[in-house]
Amino acid sequence: MTTLKKLQRKVILHLDMNSFFASVEQAHNPKLKGIPVAVAGNPKERRGILVTCSYEARALGIYTTMSVGEAKRICPELVIVPPDHEKYRIASDAVFTILRSYTDLVEPVSIDEAYIDITNIGGLTMAKQIAEHMQQRILHELDLPCSIGIAPNKFLAKTASDMKKPMGITILRKRQVPEILWPLSVIEMHGIGKSTEKRLNEVGIVTIGDLAKSDEIMIKNLMGKNGIRLRNRANGIDNRPVDPEAAEERKSVGSSTTLPIDETELSGCLEVFKQLSVKVAQRLDRRQLAGTVIMIQVRTSDWRNFTRSRTVTNPLYKAEDLYKEAAELFQRHWNGDSIRLLGITVSNVIPINELNEQLSFENFEKYAKEAKMEELVTELEKKFGPNSVKRGLGER
Repeated sequence: MTTLKKLQRKVILHLDMNSFFASVEQAHNPKLKGIPVAVAGNPKERRGILVTCSYEARALGIYTTMSVGEAKRICPELVIVPPDHEKYRIASDAVFTILRSYTDLVEPVSIDEAYIDITNIGGLTMAKQIAEHMQQRILHELDLPCSIGIAPNKFLAKTASDMKKPMGITILRKRQVPEILWPLSVIEMHGIGKSTEKRLNEVGIVTIGDLAKSDEIMIKNLMGKNGIRLRNRANGIDNRPVDPEAAEERKSVGSSTTLPIDETELSGCLEVFKQLSVKVAQRLDRRQLAGTVIMIQVRTSDWRNFTRSRTVTNPLYKAEDLYKEAAELFQRHWNGDSIRLLGITVSNVIPINELNEQLSFENFEKYAKEAKMEELVTELEKKFGPNSVKRGLGER
């Protein structure tokens, strides 16, 4: 008698630390527990923005990216602490050490979230028990709360982890997608931002269910390969594996070229950057990544090398945006030397479908500077009248 081995179904967890930076501060200073706390750039000033805030603060209507001044107006007793990146990094490493004690199949997504494939260490039968054990260990050993989603793939696991916070554990099965996800607006779906929502709405796709049932050819014509990916996920389909090496691969994406002859004309150099931008954009698209740091590499004909970089607010992945930033960097720093090699690299990269996630430690200072500038512009326009202040073309 032949026994057919039943195909084991994938079981993936998405673990998301709750208000991570604020929770780490509360763990280090128990006096901060149970009260409204926020992490911001300079607690002595009423400028800048909040990087994150505790659930006690959120209950009062305070949220990440709110200005410090506005948050203080809502809650004068809000405690604001400066960010301590090293403290958060140590806490993150401790969380991942706990996760890897269960399985090697742990894929870091950011400093405070991860995918874990538990198919071979208990599967669906033990999924809730494993998730509860992880959650309680992190709470008891590190004094940090987290939420966990349990599902057959990454997309559903991430969706599930958002359903109950803080300290939630949620199981989301594929058969539940029509009931739970389809009635929601498309903007509620991971991977869809305001611009994508607008494009979908323009063709009559308002809910996740509309997207799931949309014509495949139409959605591909509208949005290309990403449209098909979104349509699949609206149907609960996501075949991405949990890849422990993905974090290493996500560090940067780039391309460079040695020129056939030394280039002395600006127009020639810019044309090379245009071609490199297309190549880098294609590589980012293949891996569905976007990045907030762009760097150009330049080698002169006498073999002198230099790099110049810029951090941007909106993650880059389109060829035209990459070219614009690279061209501006080059024109600002090129002194007319003949050029032998040019390159473009995009780093601090994240998956495109996570562009709308929580503000990270690495980019909050940029937002804070912009918030400060907006406040200054507002004050000047009050004094001198609307549109009296024009922005210059300085480095952003």
